[in-house]
Amino acid sequence: MSTPLKIAVAGLGTVGAGTLKLLAENADILRMRCGRAIDVVAVSARERGKDRGVDLSGVKWVDDPLALLDCGADVIVELMGGSEGAARALVEGALAKGTHVVSANKALIAHHGLALAKLAEDNHAVLAFEAAVAGGIPIIQSLRDGLGANRFSRIAGILNGTGNYILTTMQKQGRDFDDVLAEAQALGYAEADPSFDVDGIDAAHKLAILTSLAYGVPVDIASVHIEGIRSISAADITHARELGYRIKLLGITEMTSAGVLQRVHPCLVREAAPIAAIDGAFNAIHLEGNAVGRVLLEGAGAGAGPTASSVVADILQIARGAHYYPFTVKSSDMKAVKHAAIADMTSRYYLRLSVKDEPGVLAQITAIFAKAGISVQSLIQHDHTPDTPARIVMTTHDTKESAMQQALQQIASLATVLEAPQMIRMESL
Repeated sequence: MSTPLKIAVAGLGTVGAGTLKLLAENADILRMRCGRAIDVVAVSARERGKDRGVDLSGVKWVDDPLALLDCGADVIVELMGGSEGAARALVEGALAKGTHVVSANKALIAHHGLALAKLAEDNHAVLAFEAAVAGGIPIIQSLRDGLGANRFSRIAGILNGTGNYILTTMQKQGRDFDDVLAEAQALGYAEADPSFDVDGIDAAHKLAILTSLAYGVPVDIASVHIEGIRSISAADITHARELGYRIKLLGITEMTSAGVLQRVHPCLVREAAPIAAIDGAFNAIHLEGNAVGRVLLEGAGAGAGPTASSVVADILQIARGAHYYPFTVKSSDMKAVKHAAIADMTSRYYLRLSVKDEPGVLAQITAIFAKAGISVQSLIQHDHTPDTPARIVMTTHDTKESAMQQALQQIASLATVLEAPQMIRMESL
């Protein structure tokens, strides 16, 4: 009979407890699929007496997660989170000893992925992090194995469930951002400090990891252009619908002639695009490969069950004896790559302007566009009362980002423009 795989778990929050529960509930099928038992030998968390809905009898408890390094585990499962502190020390310590690591920690991988990958390779250990990106969607295994024969030109995804939940609720109920965010916080869907989710930081961590996996380049979170959704209004949602679009917060990485371009920002996507139909807290990832063409993977982006599913999938692979490079290629073969600036990209744009109702205002704006070489594709002006500003909504033909930004600065400086112009990029998917 095969020797059981011994694992130790650091962090018993939602995902940690969900992982232990899944390992217990599906022990029989997991054993059949990998040919050996998976035994939890030790755990560590902040509150020993907390009821987590899982049976910890017979499992060694340690208060200091670093003590897990000495419990004889074959695999350390790190579910604490954070790019520094105990999480980093535990992962580095395990890999240095040749102990396999499974992690759901996107911040740790995004900031220290290359160094950790080299440490794993030098010590013949596996570093696996399927759960770090898109919850229950098997995107990392897909890039490494199922779609590994492809060259990828572009990956675009809804990578944050909280942001997608807020935009979906705004779209369905016609409410503004602040109102929906407050409700999401009250319901526990959003954190008290929601900046990681609504400002695009969480999505940027995940996108940087996907970029490294897709192109075999070092993880570079600093090169991701990041914008969040705080500026999106109910009016923008309404105007997008009038134009046949929906607004989504997307993380996009693509190989351009100027280098790899990584960007996280709101986008208008056509209502007919499959990704536009992904609502609520769900995630979706659109991939374009030279052999397979277009593929869309959809699923729950967070939660105990979906994320635990990805954690246990990594454990299962290790139990089977799988061994692979963390980022699909050897860390020493990763080549530094030029990162393109968003100023050099070309896109179509949606613009919303609040202006004084005076003769010549539109002529001023179109003159600025004409000088910048920007061609207007459509224009909408709604009726308004004498007491309210006039609202102009425009979309453009393909335009260079730098030209658009320069034009917006000039438009914002006009005395007839009453607030900062709202600009959202339009993406074809």
